[in-house]
Amino acid sequence: MLGLKMATDPRWVNIVERNIEEILVDHAFCEQKAASNAISVIIQYPHYSDLVQAMIAICQEEMEHFDLVHQKLLERGLKLGYDRKDPYVNDLGEFLRRNKTNSTLDGMFVNKMLFAAMIEARSCERFKILSEELEDEDLRSFYRNLMESEARHYTTFLNFARKYGNGIDVDKNWKEFLEFEASLMEKYGKKETMHG
Repeated sequence: MLGLKMATDPRWVNIVERNIEEILVDHAFCEQKAASNAISVIIQYPHYSDLVQAMIAICQEEMEHFDLVHQKLLERGLKLGYDRKDPYVNDLGEFLRRNKTNSTLDGMFVNKMLFAAMIEARSCERFKILSEELEDEDLRSFYRNLMESEARHYTTFLNFARKYGNGIDVDKNWKEFLEFEASLMEKYGKKETMHG
């Protein structure tokens, strides 16, 4: 369903299990950044009323998820700590900035939607792995519940790219982006972070 071209290395979950605190802290900040991204979309594209409504819902849901992850940290006697850089996200952004589609306003909009869709798709895939492979039953159930919303968000962003792409071949761009992301996955999946 997600269309990802390369699966996460199955050994990633073993890395995660050695440092649950790190994955929870990283995950919390991923949720916060997703909420911030939704706000950014509202600020940049207020003229698309249906997009604004969708982003309000996503922002609220992402902040609820942030709270849920924060509660998991507190339940385990852990603290949020500080945000970390996300090289995966930076690599995705760099690819899109170099994309010729990025030279028009419509192209920048499409790229912003594809960027968010890709992050949601990979997060969804990672949540699925955690929900199936973690030994911690509480966290397995936790990630199973979150997985569905990530899939919903992925399709929301992709659908808006198609709706307001104004003549841009969104599906062609998405396919190229998926190929690039697959090449990235050769170097990721080796850290106890949501995308690392």
